[in-house]
Amino acid sequence: MSQDICVIVPTIREYECMRSYFDNARDHGFDLSRLHVVLVTEDFCETDAMEAMLEDEGVSGEVFDGSRREEWYAERGIEEYEHVVPAASHAETSFGLLYMWARDEFDYGFFIDDDTLPHPEEDFFGTHMENLAFEGEIEEVSSDEQWVNVLYQNADEHGLYPRGYPYSAMGETVETDATEVEGGQVVASQGLWTNVPDLDAVRILMDGDLEGQAQTRTSHEDFDDDFVAARGNYLTVCSMNLAFRREVIPAFYQLPMDDNEWDVGRFDDIWSGVFLKRACDVLGKRIYNGAPLCEHNKAPRSTFDDLNNEVPGLELNEHLWRIVDSVEPEFPRAAQTAGPSEDDVEGDANSYDEVFEAMARELADGDWSDYNNGAFFNYVGEHMLDWLECLSELSTAADERVKVAAGR
Repeated sequence: MSQDICVIVPTIREYECMRSYFDNARDHGFDLSRLHVVLVTEDFCETDAMEAMLEDEGVSGEVFDGSRREEWYAERGIEEYEHVVPAASHAETSFGLLYMWARDEFDYGFFIDDDTLPHPEEDFFGTHMENLAFEGEIEEVSSDEQWVNVLYQNADEHGLYPRGYPYSAMGETVETDATEVEGGQVVASQGLWTNVPDLDAVRILMDGDLEGQAQTRTSHEDFDDDFVAARGNYLTVCSMNLAFRREVIPAFYQLPMDDNEWDVGRFDDIWSGVFLKRACDVLGKRIYNGAPLCEHNKAPRSTFDDLNNEVPGLELNEHLWRIVDSVEPEFPRAAQTAGPSEDDVEGDANSYDEVFEAMARELADGDWSDYNNGAFFNYVGEHMLDWLECLSELSTAADERVKVAAGR
């Protein structure tokens, strides 16, 4: 089978974790030849050792430190868009999305964090791929706050809310129902996590932990059946254990965190999930949540360091989803392609880039001066628009290469 899956791993130290994922694939009969692994790292890291690890495992892949990424941009004539991927940030996963977009053989992408491990009994890659192909009845979750806590199933016992969940949406009343999902509607599969829960610094401090982890841990018993969030409801999307279809890349930009004048950090995957969920609601698509679980082994670090990174964006996080939820993309019906029925689709947009552009312009052009660091929203919106332009440039360059290869 040809390589149709791009696995994107941001790493500066624990790249050896990938051996466990490759072993898991072998143990469950998943074809490793389908994978191409992109390790996104830094110039000061062990790039030679990373390349040797992939070669030793017999898995296709490449290693991109900062210098190699600069070369990649230059080779494709997109140096002017280097800024869309922030330096020395977890949001460098966006480089992996650009890499995927430039090579149309990849139909699927995976995000894997280097402080995770697969559970041996679970078919990590196979389960994610089954989720993306899911059709049938599944639990649908909603709340009176328009937010779904992805840890809701045992929340009465552990009381946890994940990183990025708005404080104003806590104390929600949860409702569950069954819904029917059609084939092709699932565009992202979010696997959840045992051991260290993915919490923000405030919640970690409230849990009595000063080492950036949590005193309360999660286990298999905290998770029941898989689920989707109802339309019009948002949820936190964490990129540590995630699979997605290529089509979502225009609306799945990992936001420019850390490397900005406001020092806003730690919301790259959270905000990208808000944008993706809005796009899914508009386009009649779904985000699948639950299995496969991974083991999250977050290394100890100062909780106050994380707090310093999160505080500049905490107020913005309370308001971003409301801004996004108010955006109603409207496009000519004649421009639509075949897709979900009108009953399933909220707006008139027919592509992820159109929905994403509407959200980007709302942020870029708005007056957010009432919020602390509100100008960061304008900055984010401008980068979102640059992201779409960069993808367009990559698509044009790929088309030109095809024409040259065909001798046209």
